[in-house]
Amino acid sequence: MSMKSSRRELLRQFAVGTVGAALWSGVAGFADTSYSSKRPPAGARRFRSRAVDAAIASVGAKIADPELAWIFSNCLPNTLDTTVTYGSFAGEPDTVVITGDIAAMWLRDSSAQVWPYMQFVGADPELAKLVQGVIRRQVRCILADPYANAFMPDLSSKTPLPWSKTDDTEMKPGVGERKWEVDSLCYPVRLAHRYWNETGDTSPFDANWREAMRLVVATLQAQQRKSSRGPYHFQRTSPIPTDTLGGDGYGNPAKPVGLIYSGFRPSDDACIYPLNVPGNFFVVQALLWIAEMFTEIAHDNAAAREASGLATEVKTALGRYATARHPEAGEIWAYEVDGFGNALFMDDANVPSLLGLPYLGCCAVTDPLYQATRRFVLSSANPYFFRGSVAEGIGGPHVGLNMIWPMSIIIRALTTEDEEEQLRCLRWLKKSNAGKGFMHESFNKDDPAKFTRDWFAWANTLFGELILSVSKKSPQLLAIRNI
Repeated sequence: MSMKSSRRELLRQFAVGTVGAALWSGVAGFADTSYSSKRPPAGARRFRSRAVDAAIASVGAKIADPELAWIFSNCLPNTLDTTVTYGSFAGEPDTVVITGDIAAMWLRDSSAQVWPYMQFVGADPELAKLVQGVIRRQVRCILADPYANAFMPDLSSKTPLPWSKTDDTEMKPGVGERKWEVDSLCYPVRLAHRYWNETGDTSPFDANWREAMRLVVATLQAQQRKSSRGPYHFQRTSPIPTDTLGGDGYGNPAKPVGLIYSGFRPSDDACIYPLNVPGNFFVVQALLWIAEMFTEIAHDNAAAREASGLATEVKTALGRYATARHPEAGEIWAYEVDGFGNALFMDDANVPSLLGLPYLGCCAVTDPLYQATRRFVLSSANPYFFRGSVAEGIGGPHVGLNMIWPMSIIIRALTTEDEEEQLRCLRWLKKSNAGKGFMHESFNKDDPAKFTRDWFAWANTLFGELILSVSKKSPQLLAIRNI
């Protein structure tokens, strides 16, 4: 594209309100670059938030590195631009949020995808309604099956995702995949609590929400497996061993010590030891949010006490069983344990992770045990930490060795107060985009052109969240011309 046509395109996009181009008005030298917006045309976007658009323009104007600004402008609105279907059900807002290149709604991903927009819901009533629609849709999903991780847009559909059609488990209508992942029930609670805090609106927290939250607590109690293995089982015929559960579909054995069993990790990979430590930390926080909302909104003290009592029990068990002594790192949190004394020393890029515990509000960044664990997970002692010529970061079994997840780099930047570390993370993330203008699921540590998933909305909006955070806490980093 010539200089003249670039300017003409810029003017055209201003005219139709395309923020992907409008933000560049404050970035020095934009007219001399080849960076054009990768957002869909304005008329093809799934949802428009004026508050988000304004943030892209104002924050983008502060970013001196044109490539970083370009990536930000593409990534932050990606969930709204491409993955949401906003409508109504029974006269109330109803919002489906697919992951991107998979046309299904994960409870975890959908919550995380809209999370960076929560800071804007107070200034954008339509965005608040969209998020309210996500909360209401998630309630319907939980009531349909609290053990499912993914749901189809049509909750009456009897056709799941293609790879789930022959799974040996109790499939329900509307379920896309039925992998029990303890964090799946925590993320909707986190979103609902934040929505309430940001807006003061209690309308989504009706009888259906209260029923869903009681079901969340009951499901977590059942998966303590104190007297039996519980109702959930899952098996899949697959050449990938992490896609199924051993032990007749109930997973490997663990001692019932008060922690919550999980069949699968946030990566959708099977747990080795069923007591996932970061997932259980997230459970504690989610139960405390449930208790608070039952007290303040529903005025149901009995339900609040049950939730807070379970939170105390899980927290106590974490204090006793979650730490172990690593031969190099010393006393740290394990990633998974079994209550018998066995512990798995690693971390996975997907959140909840050990690295991401402060991001979820589960501990302070300055916590000495977190800092010791952080040093471990960001070292070669972690079998899924990879350092290459392009970047360093955490991956996981899901896509194999030497593949770094941008998500892990973003979480690293969001959980450090060290500006030099933040700057390194920004540099690695910029390199990882491979000229595409977006984040990916993972990329090769030595070659960013080798990546997985062109369209992975969670990573995109999470990157947008990072830039928004840096603009508030360390704006001088964004003033660097060539990050």
